[in-house]
Amino acid sequence: IEERRQLREKVRDMFSHAYDSYLNNAWGTDVLAPITCKGEDGWGGISLTLLDTLDTLAIMGNASEFERGVRYVVERVDFDKDETVSLFETNIRALGGLLAAHAFASDPSLGLLARPYPRGYRGPHGDGLLPLAVDLADRLMPALDTQSGIPYGSVNLRRGVAATESPVACTAAAGTLVMEFGALSRLTGNGSYEAAAKRAALAVWRRRSEIDLVGAHVHLKSGAWTQADAGIGRSIDSFYEYMLKGFMLLKDSDYLAVFHDSYHAALKHLKHGPWYLDVHLQTAQ
Repeated sequence: IEERRQLREKVRDMFSHAYDSYLNNAWGTDVLAPITCKGEDGWGGISLTLLDTLDTLAIMGNASEFERGVRYVVERVDFDKDETVSLFETNIRALGGLLAAHAFASDPSLGLLARPYPRGYRGPHGDGLLPLAVDLADRLMPALDTQSGIPYGSVNLRRGVAATESPVACTAAAGTLVMEFGALSRLTGNGSYEAAAKRAALAVWRRRSEIDLVGAHVHLKSGAWTQADAGIGRSIDSFYEYMLKGFMLLKDSDYLAVFHDSYHAALKHLKHGPWYLDVHLQTAQ
């Protein structure tokens, strides 16, 4: 028990060091550059690190910084920018961060906010964090508006998908939307977000091989695999993760069925002794 307590405090200290460095040197910017120790944008100019950190502040019990962050985001963050962003990163960090922070902020029993939420926190987009989440999701949705259902990897927050955008998508990006978009639909009553994210994930899964393996990259127009390597690492990893977590969060058995089949295929074809290898999705060689 004492060792676990020490490890907990070590994690807390590491987080505090990272957050305080961002607070003192990069507050309001996307990231803190580790070499120059200065704040930089480049991920949309949307205070990405702050959005991604709000829920951790709540988990750490730092109510004062959580409230400060919520107030800053509601009053200052604006997604109406002529910036092209990664669908994957913006979803898991910005949209996911907003929704998680909204869940913490809207629970008065946690005592994280000194003033009532959301009416105590009014910004140009409305009361609280949820209107910001809706605004961001609406700006990401054009990436999912494809004939196949497989989304583009990048989208401009103001202009939508560029005509020159690559038609090649990675499996992880297409499958790693269901929790955030699903949660947003459940919170707002607008089912279009959840439907689009589910369509994207299942569109990739329908292109699996006969042995239930998926590749790393797929052409969203032709449906052909442009990178036929199957594995559990980069470009695929969170597809598996989100199928299980999507079921746990949304209680949609379709996600559990996908996870069940893909998990057992991974054990059969990718696991060799203690290692998981990349193989061709058709031959497992």
